[in-house]
Amino acid sequence: MTKHYFFHITGIVQGVGFRPFIYNLAQEMNLSGTVCNTSDGVYIHVEGDPITLDVFAKRIQESPPPLSQIHGFSITELPVEGMSDFVIVKSNSDVPKQTLVSPDAAICADCRHEILNSKDRRFLYPFTNCTNCGPRYTIIRDIPYDRALTTMSSFSMCPECNAEYHDPADRRFHAQPNACPVCGPQIDLYSMDQKKVPGFWLDQFTDKILDGAIFGIKSLGGFHLACLGDNPAPIEKLRKRKSRPHRPFAIMCRDLDTIRSFAEVSQAEEKLLTSPQAPIVLLRIRKKSPALDAIAPQLSTVGVMLPYTPLHYLLFGEHIKTLVMTSGNQKSLPLTYRNDHAFEELNGLADYLLVHDRDIQNRCDDSVVSVFKDIPYFYRRSRGYTPLPITIPFESRKPVLALGSDMRNTYCLLKGNQAFLGPHIGDLYNQETVDYFVRSYQDMKIFVDVHPTLTVHDLHPTYMSTKVASQSAVDPDSLVPVQHHHAHMAACMAENGLDGRNPVLGVVLDGTGYGTDKNIWGFEILHGDYQQARRLYHLKNVPLPGGDAAVLHPWRMACSYLWQYTSLSNDFIKNHFSKYSQQIDSLYHLWNAKVNSPLTSSCGRFFDAVSAMLLICTEITYDAQAAILLMEAANTNLTFDPYPFLLNGDEISPEPTIQGIIRDIQDGLPVSTIAARFHHTIASMVLNCLKNGREKTGCSRVVLSGGVFQNEWLLSILLNLLQNDGFSTYIHRQVPTNDGGIAFGQAVIAAAKLNDSLITEEESTCV
Repeated sequence: MTKHYFFHITGIVQGVGFRPFIYNLAQEMNLSGTVCNTSDGVYIHVEGDPITLDVFAKRIQESPPPLSQIHGFSITELPVEGMSDFVIVKSNSDVPKQTLVSPDAAICADCRHEILNSKDRRFLYPFTNCTNCGPRYTIIRDIPYDRALTTMSSFSMCPECNAEYHDPADRRFHAQPNACPVCGPQIDLYSMDQKKVPGFWLDQFTDKILDGAIFGIKSLGGFHLACLGDNPAPIEKLRKRKSRPHRPFAIMCRDLDTIRSFAEVSQAEEKLLTSPQAPIVLLRIRKKSPALDAIAPQLSTVGVMLPYTPLHYLLFGEHIKTLVMTSGNQKSLPLTYRNDHAFEELNGLADYLLVHDRDIQNRCDDSVVSVFKDIPYFYRRSRGYTPLPITIPFESRKPVLALGSDMRNTYCLLKGNQAFLGPHIGDLYNQETVDYFVRSYQDMKIFVDVHPTLTVHDLHPTYMSTKVASQSAVDPDSLVPVQHHHAHMAACMAENGLDGRNPVLGVVLDGTGYGTDKNIWGFEILHGDYQQARRLYHLKNVPLPGGDAAVLHPWRMACSYLWQYTSLSNDFIKNHFSKYSQQIDSLYHLWNAKVNSPLTSSCGRFFDAVSAMLLICTEITYDAQAAILLMEAANTNLTFDPYPFLLNGDEISPEPTIQGIIRDIQDGLPVSTIAARFHHTIASMVLNCLKNGREKTGCSRVVLSGGVFQNEWLLSILLNLLQNDGFSTYIHRQVPTNDGGIAFGQAVIAAAKLNDSLITEEESTCV
């Protein structure tokens, strides 16, 4: 008895070898029918006996291609048509779009073997790929994912590549970016005056980088700036050119053995490094060197990645084991990605450009991940993960566009129960980055076929993302403002599958978030759900003398805390901060008169103040530098009693904390001890508030979010305290705990409010 089944499969099922997999499986099982890519997923019509068809369905679900992800799988029985064989039919784009765009995937072992095999026709070819690896998101213009709708459309396959493409037994069967040296993209080396460097590009690259040159290298989602990673001289030259005196660089290493020569690598970290996503992984440094000191000044960790494209693998020869690989852009500008712009945008940064003629359609910076308690913990979610959706615990009645924050920006498109986060955009501090931001989310709307009816933004009235929201919204009534810290809390709830029926306690510790009282929040204990959140406790406000200038100069925050919570004279403070003695009096008058000194409860600024008091970091050159160096200075091997503090009503007063720190400084206690006690104090403050909050609300579920929780030692201390006190705790695992997760939280809040018909004009969502 023959039956005809129609399979409709959605998810990551295009550009991952799904049709060849289905074709070969049907051939193996002697089934007849068709398989087709559509904008709505993969359609399979198949005929055979019912038992074989059931096995066919089971094998599809249990052992699909390695890069695929099945999100929807339905079977419908149809009348038998008497199909005689099994074929792949032409893609169909005339149906509603539900197919997901695949992220870019790191080079597979088979392709890696080919490019290093002198007898293979793809020997040393930098654009080798197959159905199991290679560019996807960065080259796609529209779906369905066919060559004609990618930036490979201008390259016609040669007879040999065409034969591979049409051979069901070949792993390049229907591999859309398939190419070889005869028919595919080519690479060239140029000096910055746009003159081609004669000779074989790889030999020239090797000679010049060993000689200390800095290269702009066109990679998968944009340009990298690269130099030799085991020689401090070019690293310092790159720092000077990029005006990046202290912020750590990422490095790319030839292999795992090279990484292990200087860093600790756990099984979970190795799995991340060698995964198809191939992110930058933060590793603990095992063996310091002058080069590592130049790469990650004053830090005990370094960001490391393995080569993830054929081009990267070819760069590492006998004498090159480590390369600095940092984002190719001028300071504060978006990632450079076009050949014609690179000579201008990277002028003054690079000595040479290694460029190719495969266009990048969608910029995508490297992802940054650590392993925390054996599970990935995101600092930046981008290449390798964008645009994979994150499933939320309910369906949104209407599509939503959330535009995130102005720092570490990304955006989120919400469709049904799937949230699509865009790539890492960066800080929206100039028009070039804003233009990139707008273009990126406009393109993503096409890929996922979303036409948002709600546009969500931060409460901050002067954020660029807020202005973009008002310009892009369907109408003013479709704008939904969401308070920054409520968005943090909701993001952690949603990615952990909490449906919002039961409220949670939310701990949000960060640097800057516009509050409903128009002050700058950042040490918040909230109680609520997706619809609303109540502020139970917060760090007592202190002035931010000079506004944003205090963020760049932590000594100013130290002065603010000392003036507010001690009776120390200005003469003492001038002596302590002798470098700034001539500015102390004028800063005090500013602080005392409350001129250009907005109030803040920021945990990030509290860290800055203590770091400066200990003279660890009084001025910063990159975000969170003072807090990072304070953690680095702490003695993490011992447990110290926390400093005292006061809980008055809804305010945490750090007056006894500051006075205790000053006493310890005057008594000559080691900085490592004071720094460690401060970390334990922060954890104790949070625990105390949560215990009181549990008594008030009966709630014992806690979500932890905000950029301060990138401090994994503090996070560990707090998790241990909460676990020992009977709290159920949730942390971020799929989106960054920093502002890179804000858009996700904004989107789910708007969707939840819409579903419950609670959206009202100018609603703040957090009180």
